[in-house]
Amino acid sequence: MRIGILQTGHVPETLRDAHGEYPDMFEQLLGGRGFDFRRWSVVDMQFPDSVDDADGWLITGSRHGAYDDLPFIKPLEQFVRDAYAKAVPMVGVCFGHQIIAQALGGKVEKFSGGWSVGRQTYTLNGKEVALNAWHQDQVTKLPEGATVIGTSDFCPYAALAYDDRALTVQPHPEFDAEFTGKLIRERGVGVVPDPLLKSAEATLTTQTNSLEIADMFTAFFKHSYKVHHA
Repeated sequence: MRIGILQTGHVPETLRDAHGEYPDMFEQLLGGRGFDFRRWSVVDMQFPDSVDDADGWLITGSRHGAYDDLPFIKPLEQFVRDAYAKAVPMVGVCFGHQIIAQALGGKVEKFSGGWSVGRQTYTLNGKEVALNAWHQDQVTKLPEGATVIGTSDFCPYAALAYDDRALTVQPHPEFDAEFTGKLIRERGVGVVPDPLLKSAEATLTTQTNSLEIADMFTAFFKHSYKVHHA
């Protein structure tokens, strides 16, 4: 099964040698599960010719906002709508979660409550899971057809399902502790409040449930995922 990865941002240059780009992280997360991968850097205006160029699509995170006036945003929204109309399964993570919601009629905003950084806990499919987060934007209005399957006090719409067409999460199952720690130290200082960075760094030694999310994505792509309401 071919998964097309739509890259919507770049890993900070100082971290690329050690960690690769975002598609590399997802290929590692979903490796050994019967997928082969192809990637398109849509942030650089490299788009697939058709939504049928892959059996499923994964939209990555990005430092950009879904509401930013950038050249790749509108074409990506149209791609999402086209894939949705043809029921080609899509997974979205962080920015991917947001752009799918926005393309289908929802709303994304810079959250007035500030940042979510580091290991956070969510109720997902009726159980508690922990994942690394890095975001200030949030989905604040649901599009028609979205079911909330994951939530937290800070992020009410933390994971959404759109029947068998799309499955999206706000946190980052592809971010390990090492990468998140480097983001805290190299990208967070001066942007994210210091107390939040310190508390986030203190959680990095605690395990996350990234592999459970990889299992969820795998089941979704292979059409065996069952939607649970939050």
